[in-house]
Amino acid sequence: MKGFDYKTPGYYYITICTKDRKEWFGKMDGRKVVLNSFGTIVEKHWVDLPHHYVPIELDEYIIMPNHLHGIIKINVGNGLKPFPTHIYSLSEVIRGFKTFSSKEIRILNQNFRWQKSFYDNIIRTEYSLQKIREYIRWNPLKWDIDPENKEVTVSR
Repeated sequence: MKGFDYKTPGYYYITICTKDRKEWFGKMDGRKVVLNSFGTIVEKHWVDLPHHYVPIELDEYIIMPNHLHGIIKINVGNGLKPFPTHIYSLSEVIRGFKTFSSKEIRILNQNFRWQKSFYDNIIRTEYSLQKIREYIRWNPLKWDIDPENKEVTVSR
């Protein structure tokens, strides 16, 4: 959102796609995603983000064959820990994630690329947060109609 400070505490829903929506991360087995080695690498780096970017927390997420949906919470408080010296913006966190995961995937396949940028949605209400969590949980069940599914887009 133009003019919005993406360091602002709160919940953010993001979608990150592979370049040309190529299915790098696994396949659908019925209504379930089966991650391959690339998908496992993506998941490893996703769940590791809070260790690199304090004070973020991860909420619901799903890795699909060619994209990732996730909710990131940027926190204000520090609990019993010292205050961080730098608050990271959402863009910095996603850039780091893409860099860490790409570097490891490219050891196995130099052709891997993420799509430029990412999609985001600022979550403003508890109701929206719950609806987005549901969407993420149920995303594999909707793969046949998912706009990120290249096969669906081609057949329209």
